[in-house]
Amino acid sequence: MAEPFHTATGVVDSRRVLLLEVLDADGFTAWSECVAESLPTYSPETVDTCWFALSKWIVPIVLDARFESAAEVHDALDQRVRGNRMARAAIEMSAWALESSHRGIPLAALLVEGSGTARNLTIAPRQFVETGIALGIHETPESLADRATKEASAGYRRVKLKVSPARDVEFVRAVRSALGPDIPLTVDANCSYDDADAGHIVALRNLDELGLSMIEQPLAYDDLVHHANLQRLLATPVCLDESITGTASVEQMLVLGSARIVNLKPGRVGGFRESLSIHDLCADSSIPVWCGGMLETGIGRAYNVALASLPGFTEPGDLSPSSRYWQRDIVVQPWTMDSTGRVRVPLDRPGIGVDVDEALVDDITVRRAVFTAK
Repeated sequence: MAEPFHTATGVVDSRRVLLLEVLDADGFTAWSECVAESLPTYSPETVDTCWFALSKWIVPIVLDARFESAAEVHDALDQRVRGNRMARAAIEMSAWALESSHRGIPLAALLVEGSGTARNLTIAPRQFVETGIALGIHETPESLADRATKEASAGYRRVKLKVSPARDVEFVRAVRSALGPDIPLTVDANCSYDDADAGHIVALRNLDELGLSMIEQPLAYDDLVHHANLQRLLATPVCLDESITGTASVEQMLVLGSARIVNLKPGRVGGFRESLSIHDLCADSSIPVWCGGMLETGIGRAYNVALASLPGFTEPGDLSPSSRYWQRDIVVQPWTMDSTGRVRVPLDRPGIGVDVDEALVDDITVRRAVFTAK
């Protein structure tokens, strides 16, 4: 990585990446990325569990199958594999890329067709998507404030701060003071607070007074009830990330009142079919949605940018340019951001809109498996 990234769950300075190159019977190729991490800190899935799940269960399901559309892949996998959403998403999302290549349209345009909300509005995908930046935990409030000021000056539409107990209120207060009241500021706790701890509740109430756009995933990943109790205490919208694993969890969130904003990561929910369902449900329920990131390479970033071009994505996403994360990205056209904090959606070509630097991928690959249809 270009620099270490410090969150409540640890420090990341490099990433093991699981890529798929999928070739169909007509000769079309799509690259996709499994977003699982090396350790089960964010999700129960890891690079190694996904490798196993793909090899043993998921690839065999699709290898000799015929699908009339990418949307059918979700059902085929859902009927035979429970959970393993990140592994399933890697295959499922590649099918959407293949279909868009077959039809000669950009991936973003195909996703518009797949969204009932977008179809009803009869709109085209956005040409640009707004991007925000996520800043890791710093050693001092002053260093974090300096970094936030620098990034806001670069044009980012929103600044997100990673926080954890004891590294929260003073840090966020310093950034708010440095940025002023007009730049959207959010915090992401990655499940690090406990509402049974009085000190944690005091800290969250103090954060509530700092003019934040949202407080992301403050409590446990599997707890919608306590998030609902917390949301009733706070004026600031709670945003759920790890808790959102599919449409059903959004429905539960709405019934309980657990949050007012959703961070949608397609890899976390099993791919695009489920992402479109969540997008449409949130749009119908007036719940803002934004596209989160999992430290993807330029391949995974392409899928996120296409999804974020849908109309329900009304908040800036974690769609920073390649140089924010990687010393060298694995796509030929690294992702860039203009001076107004926008990333261009590649609408001028079919598929995901970027070419993979296959020579670099070959050079850094340490493990490979090939699966061939009968």
